[in-house]
Amino acid sequence: MIHPTGAAKHLAWGQARLQHLAPPHVTEDMHNEAMRTPIPFIAPEVFDNADAALARVQAIYQQSIEHLRSAMQRFVAGEDLQDRVRACYPYVRLETRTDWTPPHEAETELLSFGFVASAGQYATTLTRPDLFAHYLLEQFALLICNHGVKLEVGTSKEPMPVHFSFAENEHMEGEMSAARRARLRDVFDLPDLTAMDDSIANGTWCGAPGQPEPLSLFNGARTDYSLHRLRHYTGTSPAHFQNYVLFTNYQFYIDEFIALGRAEMAKPDSPYVAFVEPGNVVTRRIGLTAQPDDALGSAPPRLPQMPAYHLVQGGHSGITMVNIGVGPANAKNITDHIAVLRPHAWLMVGHCAGLRTTQQLGDYVLAHAYVREDHVLDEELPLWVPIPALAEIQVALEKAVSEVTGSHGAELKRLMRTGTVASTDNRNWELLPDNTPQRRFSQSRAVALDMESATIAANGFRFRVPYGTLLCVSDKPLHGEIKLPGMANHFYRERVNQHLQIGIRALEILRAAGPAQLHSRKLRSFAEVAFQ
Repeated sequence: MIHPTGAAKHLAWGQARLQHLAPPHVTEDMHNEAMRTPIPFIAPEVFDNADAALARVQAIYQQSIEHLRSAMQRFVAGEDLQDRVRACYPYVRLETRTDWTPPHEAETELLSFGFVASAGQYATTLTRPDLFAHYLLEQFALLICNHGVKLEVGTSKEPMPVHFSFAENEHMEGEMSAARRARLRDVFDLPDLTAMDDSIANGTWCGAPGQPEPLSLFNGARTDYSLHRLRHYTGTSPAHFQNYVLFTNYQFYIDEFIALGRAEMAKPDSPYVAFVEPGNVVTRRIGLTAQPDDALGSAPPRLPQMPAYHLVQGGHSGITMVNIGVGPANAKNITDHIAVLRPHAWLMVGHCAGLRTTQQLGDYVLAHAYVREDHVLDEELPLWVPIPALAEIQVALEKAVSEVTGSHGAELKRLMRTGTVASTDNRNWELLPDNTPQRRFSQSRAVALDMESATIAANGFRFRVPYGTLLCVSDKPLHGEIKLPGMANHFYRERVNQHLQIGIRALEILRAAGPAQLHSRKLRSFAEVAFQ
């Protein structure tokens, strides 16, 4: 931290630097207008300690949300606020004058994140330092250690939308007329989509001259937007999400996960400490004391669109499972939002159509390549970008299938086929004329077809989240093998539980290996952000 004697000089310097943190949509006129109502401001300071830097981020953030909450409560109560009310996100910034070079010590763990590649200025705005405390501490500490520089923390010019200032269980009392709701945008900053795009993740970001390079894939507003949507779609707080995620496209898997979660809570020696269901309904492991926030949960009258369930372990190292439903739009939507939580891995486990005559119903497919006919990511990630299989994920999934099924060698190869998975956005692709899809499936050597896997893998690649796919053959439409009445129930009873066990076992294998092995350099671009 700087010495008090240099505070005035540093303040002037910091304020000058802050000009570079103003997002393009914030004009000088807007800023001047906003200054009619004093914006909460904590002067920038520099820190050589990650804990102190995080504490300052928390102080700025807390001051900002309290300012907005107080004003909003007065507005809803009927007070006529004449001046614009604004608060801004905290930012972190560093400047390095030398290019980073990897350490030479053999024992040093060479991470794929935690450094900037070249000399320059780097910055990002931050939100929810309570939720991301452990994550931010790690990122801050790595930057300080790897570059030997101090971090500057201050108040940015990026406005915080008033919607994102409320606590998760906080509700505004009172009603507003249509006219008063319309006036809301004249008094407060509302979510601005121009401030929360994915240009950084997409590799299309281009800053103005003198503007710092980004430190993170997501700025404060983009992160807040996804946290807000996660609560809506999954019915659970983002705080419950774990670092290892399973996606499925069938409720049958969720039913088995619920049964497993409740069974784990009945085991005094379970490694999991809690099981969370939609509505933030928390069941603690037997013998553990309920926490105060547990009482806030209540089962919803109906399930949310993409219900999430969480087997909680210390350090968010447990497992989250989400029923994303059917289709690539759902798959993109949920992964767009979960990505801001920076999970260590996500896997797709669900059903697929088998495309080869040798496959049997109930066989598994381990995806090592994808044909993308989902059409939901074509602009963000062009089709010419290959989506590679990740060795660590592939090995974990194959090992998990072998352990759970007891199959090895030729028997394992018969049960689990490794090959290309095609994902389509056309649920009735069989009805398309001239057998066009079948020809493409043959040309691409596809062995299975679904509607979600390629999207999940592509978004994992885009957001630098390790990904993988293990599907179960539920029908063979090219060969006239569709499930007859009564066959479906038998199939689901026989295979779903085993498939879920495989997915969980694969994540346990990945967790045991540690996140440093997972965050591979094959997901890093030429110009990468420092934050994992």
